[in-house]
Amino acid sequence: MDSERIAKFPFLAEAHDFVENSGADIGELITSPSYEPARNRGMQRIMDAIESSEVSYVPMVRASDYDRLMEVLSYPYARMIVSAVGDRFLTKRYALAEAVRMNKILVGEDRATVIGISEQLNVPSSTDVDGLMRIHFTDYLKLANRLKSVDWKLINSDIHNGIVWITQEKFSRLMQNALQDKIESELPLMTPDEFKSHLRADVTETMDKVAEAKAKFSPTGGEGMKVEYLPPCIKHILQMSRQGMNLPHSARFALVTFLHALGLTYDEIIRVFSESPDFDESKSEYQIKHITGENRGGDGYTPPECNTMRTNGICFNPDGLCQQEWLNHPLSYYRAKKESHDRGKDRPAPSKPEQNS
Repeated sequence: MDSERIAKFPFLAEAHDFVENSGADIGELITSPSYEPARNRGMQRIMDAIESSEVSYVPMVRASDYDRLMEVLSYPYARMIVSAVGDRFLTKRYALAEAVRMNKILVGEDRATVIGISEQLNVPSSTDVDGLMRIHFTDYLKLANRLKSVDWKLINSDIHNGIVWITQEKFSRLMQNALQDKIESELPLMTPDEFKSHLRADVTETMDKVAEAKAKFSPTGGEGMKVEYLPPCIKHILQMSRQGMNLPHSARFALVTFLHALGLTYDEIIRVFSESPDFDESKSEYQIKHITGENRGGDGYTPPECNTMRTNGICFNPDGLCQQEWLNHPLSYYRAKKESHDRGKDRPAPSKPEQNS
């Protein structure tokens, strides 16, 4: 059994046999001082995910079997903590971070390892004498559809008889998506009640870190915008973003143009999108600067009207103000809320009733 390979890729099926053969069990992992290094490394995996969206890589070439076991056990421990926290943002960010780690390792692995891992991720593959990886076009489409670069379009790929031929680097990137999907589908795990008290300290620490990460990118800190004035549609889209949900293009466009119209800077706008677990700064930067006109040398696009929002299916939770005949634009909603607030603020306090003499 290749303990180094298992430590590199602790999600593999043989990791279970490796742990079982070591004599470790879930109770010892959570409670025993002997497994504290695994718990510490598990927490590091989570903190890496929260802070940098990538689990750090610990070389295992010269590591002892004990160190390799601790590395393997840190993976299920991290999953238990993430499950106990139960936050969608954390789950998606953790899954992405583990997948990014695997991607970077997989690029330099031998072909047999790459093929073996792809099979365990339910993506059959093979290789040719020229070193290219081969994958069925249906699997390719399923894994590449979230990659927006034109390089990933099937029409721009080398395809023969339904088989797509790609480099190992691009194949590893597809495996990143496959592992991310696998981890997300497996979480949350059920935590036995008898273990919850032992996990409580790490769960609390993780929850605090998640709250800090969300607060760091909260749009409420942007000057020129008051959350209480936002229309329901924009509030809902912001909530989707905070929860790590994939925003449709129409929602992303509406959000960027609305925030830009309120006077938010690029840095303030990108904070909103950086809260997403699969945040890619380079792609988001291009999209934001294109929409706002910064990279086109002109004015940005204007926010869509209410009718357009309804047509695009992103008019969420309309309230009484939305139903007013004169209100036809989300910006009009914001202005109306602000004016109402200003009128109330300027109104003098009611005088004390005069006493009858």
